[in-house]
Amino acid sequence: MKKSFLTSMLSALAFLIILAGCGNGQETSGGEPSAGDTEVVDSLKIIAAHNQTSPENPYQDGLMKFKEVAESESDGAIEVEVHAGTLGTEESELVERLKLGGADVVLVSPGFMSSTGIKEVDLLALPYLFESYAHWESVVDGEVGEELAQLVNEKSNNDFKIIGYWTAGVRHYYGKQPLESIEDLKGMTIRTQTSGVVSDYWQQVGAIPTSVAWGELYQALQQNVVDSAENAYPYYIQQNHHKTPNGKYTTETAHDYTTRLLLVSGNKFDSFTDEQKEILLKAAEASVEAEREALYAQEDEYKELAVSGGAEVNEIDRVPFIEIAQPIHEKAAKEMGIEELLQKINELK
Repeated sequence: MKKSFLTSMLSALAFLIILAGCGNGQETSGGEPSAGDTEVVDSLKIIAAHNQTSPENPYQDGLMKFKEVAESESDGAIEVEVHAGTLGTEESELVERLKLGGADVVLVSPGFMSSTGIKEVDLLALPYLFESYAHWESVVDGEVGEELAQLVNEKSNNDFKIIGYWTAGVRHYYGKQPLESIEDLKGMTIRTQTSGVVSDYWQQVGAIPTSVAWGELYQALQQNVVDSAENAYPYYIQQNHHKTPNGKYTTETAHDYTTRLLLVSGNKFDSFTDEQKEILLKAAEASVEAEREALYAQEDEYKELAVSGGAEVNEIDRVPFIEIAQPIHEKAAKEMGIEELLQKINELK
């Protein structure tokens, strides 16, 4: 989508650079004016990280595109080092590194951001909020995405700055038995968020939200610690969850068109030169396109791998699930004080 809020940010930065060029000349890395119209970008090393241990995933594709564009646009002055799960497999670890300066670009979920006190961003995690990828893109790439990015920046006192909206796919239920109706979830333990709107939803459909670290989920499904889980095809199939007794059956609930937030430290970002900022925002925009493209392609690919690997997949009537979700949307938006944002999302359907 070309109406991303990144476009307006890039335009503003370009204007600032033009104004700066009307002054005493562009600063080089040595502090001297550059010759002619050549812009010299100060050297900068960026540490970019996600929590997936396998490099064969859309997160890696997105950050590698970020690296490619940043280094190309800066003629190598900006170096980007990409880490796939090596700086932490939990979002909390990555954000802690971001705060302490051990990472510069990280990927987190809305649910995690809400745990830091910015509850409004949990709006994006509401089950059945989006009805398609087209709907999701129109939301995050438009006015709602801009407003949420500004809200995160302000409420975090500039600790966090969203520079892109990624996706982690459309999430489905998978467990030890297929779902034929919503009643089949009664009393079933499910690995998911154990607090916030996501937890509230699964409790209302009768399931029991259970906390299991992502790196431990294969064993938990294998050893009957949890009855089920929920995620998008590219992620749980890569981890072979479908080959465990409690992960064999996938029911396409499509309850969440997920959002992931590409974050930087706002304070550190503000310390960069205008040229560095412009290049990093271009890299972020390219990473958004690359990550989404990779994810969309992998969903079909990994569904086929699931079936060929022994998984059984079925569809279900989603209407009862959606009917339970809608009052949760209204209640959550009211509690967060963002009823207008929810209305804007619904109007984009």
